[in-house]
Amino acid sequence: MISYNPKNWINLIFSFSKSDTVRMLWKQIIYIGIFSTIVTFAEIHLFPKAEFLKHLIAVYSLLGFVISLLLVFRTNTAYDRWWEGRKLWGAIVNDSRNLALKIHSITAVKSDQDFFKNTISNFCFSSKNHLRDRQIESELVFNNDSEKKEYLAADHKPLYFAKLINAKLYSLKNEGLISDNEWLMIDKNMNSLVDSLGGCERIKNTPIPYSYSLFIKKFIFIYVITLPLAFVNQFSYFSSLIATFVFYALVSMEVLAEEIEDPFGEDDNDLPTDQICERIKQNVNEIFLN
Repeated sequence: MISYNPKNWINLIFSFSKSDTVRMLWKQIIYIGIFSTIVTFAEIHLFPKAEFLKHLIAVYSLLGFVISLLLVFRTNTAYDRWWEGRKLWGAIVNDSRNLALKIHSITAVKSDQDFFKNTISNFCFSSKNHLRDRQIESELVFNNDSEKKEYLAADHKPLYFAKLINAKLYSLKNEGLISDNEWLMIDKNMNSLVDSLGGCERIKNTPIPYSYSLFIKKFIFIYVITLPLAFVNQFSYFSSLIATFVFYALVSMEVLAEEIEDPFGEDDNDLPTDQICERIKQNVNEIFLN
């Protein structure tokens, strides 16, 4: 995720990052510009007296309004998914801290504290990588070799660490080290951690419906490539520039929506889950340090 100062307008206007749509779409912009120029040339020189073309501007004004409504809905839906993902990871941060604080106050055994310190952090890192369809073993701290072997054999890596935490908590409860009230409080945090992961999986595995995405792309493409027909009578060859700019504006909104609708990847505008996991690890280590 890019950190920036939203009040620095000059820097934002003239900066070009990897996520800037000009870099992403420059080839398509050139193609549309060339095609729009060809359409403009054909209308001026081959159909100079086509009367029906002179009245298209009203039709395209209406279509432009329809497209704007569709894109507003599209970007709002994508941002809702991005923001919900951020709230879920905020809940993971809070529940990890609360779980560590409660366990730290319950047990003073160093081996038990080290186990929970490592396993809580492992759950968060494995959740982050699970949402990216990969696993990075170097980010994890295993308590023993058998745990590492079981982790490698597990199909759902984050649930494996959740299972370890639950098994250890049951063991402490059976030993009488955790009361029923303490168990209920800790179990609430554990359930919330797994629920937050499930919410992130729901966002990742439920993309925007294919037919809706397909319709928007086709609508924008047809609208833009025929746009010069409506503006040639007023702007002549400048209508190709207008069409190219409209293409850049409309497609940029669609591209940005596509980028943030799955907020758990490594794109510039995705959630900073790497930093969040590092913060969780730092906080948990600090809790069990004292």
